[in-house]
Amino acid sequence: MVKKISIGVIGIQGAISEHVAIMQNTLKTTDTPGTVFIVKNLGDINKIDALILPGGETTTISKILYKLGLHTAIAKKIKENNLPVMGTCAGCVILASEIIDDIKDDVKLLHAIDMQVERNAFGRQKESFEKNINIEGVHHPYNAVFIRAPVIRKIWGKTKVLAKINKKIVMARQDNLLALSFHPELTNDLRIHNYFLDMI
Repeated sequence: MVKKISIGVIGIQGAISEHVAIMQNTLKTTDTPGTVFIVKNLGDINKIDALILPGGETTTISKILYKLGLHTAIAKKIKENNLPVMGTCAGCVILASEIIDDIKDDVKLLHAIDMQVERNAFGRQKESFEKNINIEGVHHPYNAVFIRAPVIRKIWGKTKVLAKINKKIVMARQDNLLALSFHPELTNDLRIHNYFLDMI
């Protein structure tokens, strides 16, 4: 009997329902047995095989994760159980080991990926944009949506760059951890979620 994959989406802020919907669609189109549900409390962490950290306001998400005990539980499951995690926009920042920011002490990082990030590196809300990018391992350009997007300023250790805009890193991977500056859940393109599914 094929084991069902259980994928959680942190339900604090951001495009939560969009991540759930596109991940469900990805499971369906790849004929993969599994469920996708919103993670809201500590007990949910024990039920998941993989996790998605959506975008939103980084400080708010990180503080609530910490307050609910989810921050510690996620970090532990990454370290001890190799939990696959995809972080988009704010989620990308939270996965980082270092942050460049005047108020960096307000953000509680997971220190999961060997990378340094800078929040809002492409500008504020009005500077949001879409751009075709080339992603290593993904055929054909991908139309990425950037909203108050961070940039991965540097990487080290086992972390690998998967995509750049000019010289700015916008997608990176370390083992089964995936960090994206952009929002794949705001498109109809399943390739990023399919890429993550293959990591589980």
